[in-house]
Amino acid sequence: MDDDTLTPARVSGEKLGTDLKVVLADVETLLKQAASSTGQQAVELRERAAENLHRASLRLSEARVAAAEKSRAAARRADDWVHEKPWAAVGAAAGIGFLLGMLVSRR
Repeated sequence: MDDDTLTPARVSGEKLGTDLKVVLADVETLLKQAASSTGQQAVELRERAAENLHRASLRLSEARVAAAEKSRAAARRADDWVHEKPWAAVGAAAGIGFLLGMLVSRR
């Protein structure tokens, strides 16, 4: 697969990473402002920072659940394929083993 190929999972992961960087930068800014502020303004800034962190945590949890669901679906597809075509699976495993053996023996 080319590095230029953008699969939905890769785009989603990159977007999540970008979103998290933005949220963390915002939280860092808010905490710096809260450190130099006093009274009600400091409380509000800390509350906004906590809210941003909570939202980021929720996004990470959602991404984790989605990734787990996708990996379970891929595992089910692989299991179904192996059960439907056991000799093809044996051949594929043997081919991969042969290639890995060739690569290891060259070192």
